[in-house]
Amino acid sequence: MKACLLRAPAPVSTNPLVLADVPMPVPSAGQVLVRVSACGVCRTDLHVVEGELSPRKSPLIPGHQVVGVIEQRGEGARRFRVGDRVGIAWLHETDGVCEYCRAGQENLCEHATFTGYVVDGGYAEYALAPEAFVYPIPESFSDLDAAPLLCAGIIGFRALRLSGIGPGGRLGFYGFGAAAHVAIQVARHWGVEVYAFTRDAAHQRLALDLGAAWAGSGKANGHGPPTLLDSAIIFAPAGELVPAALKVLRKGGTLVLAGIHMSTIPAMDYDLLYWERVIRSVANNTRQDGEDFLRVAAEIPVRTQVRVFPLAEANRALNALKNDEVRGAAVIQVRG
Repeated sequence: MKACLLRAPAPVSTNPLVLADVPMPVPSAGQVLVRVSACGVCRTDLHVVEGELSPRKSPLIPGHQVVGVIEQRGEGARRFRVGDRVGIAWLHETDGVCEYCRAGQENLCEHATFTGYVVDGGYAEYALAPEAFVYPIPESFSDLDAAPLLCAGIIGFRALRLSGIGPGGRLGFYGFGAAAHVAIQVARHWGVEVYAFTRDAAHQRLALDLGAAWAGSGKANGHGPPTLLDSAIIFAPAGELVPAALKVLRKGGTLVLAGIHMSTIPAMDYDLLYWERVIRSVANNTRQDGEDFLRVAAEIPVRTQVRVFPLAEANRALNALKNDEVRGAAVIQVRG
């Protein structure tokens, strides 16, 4: 099969992915083999490819927002039928027995594996996954539109939940890429006012088009939001945004850090945390997050905006994402 291989981490500007012929994987007990149609391109892929996340496998096939159909089932895999359309997400498998799994916190599992990082992912014609960790894709979404839902959507949904925001609340988004352009649709569905902080004019326009009450750079020279916020979510991997976000939170507000990797958070005065403001991170997701989000996404319905790249141009997709050239989400189309 054709697949994009990462042999060693390197800057995406050097085009480190190599399109190669590799053996087709064979499902073992409890696994399914998925014939990939599309795979979303996530900022986490950038962190993996460039080595900001410590390498766990070499060579590696990246990608963890995979949509396709069941091609083959391993022994004992009976949850899905051959031909069913499914999605493979970041959380590949957990041990099911550690203290976190037993407490319903499988996203914190001590021995979790992750798609496109610890095991091969979806920048390929076929991908493997345990059938217990794949999702049925709602019929209302095309393959290309569904792909960004499997990480950008699920993680954004978990971040919304952890923010504690409710109807009538005021919520800030820092960075307005794939996750934010999905999360704003859920937030607006819940009756939340959204304030989008992004430097890029095109992303500001997208935020306003999707119902943001305000969009701007957030700089102190008169371009900040018109009101204090109840909660905020930082989607951008920029630690320097943490003090800035705390400054616009009301007393008792919650700041959620939604990325798996972030640059250093600068030293800051305790006054920014005082008045019971809270900072919390998002670590992976549970299967329940994914199931709940896909149900809500179909009910709204969420509409993703995608820029499509062929498998052979995965490097170009990563470069476009890094340079903020993607309006919405980038998706690799493996099969038309």
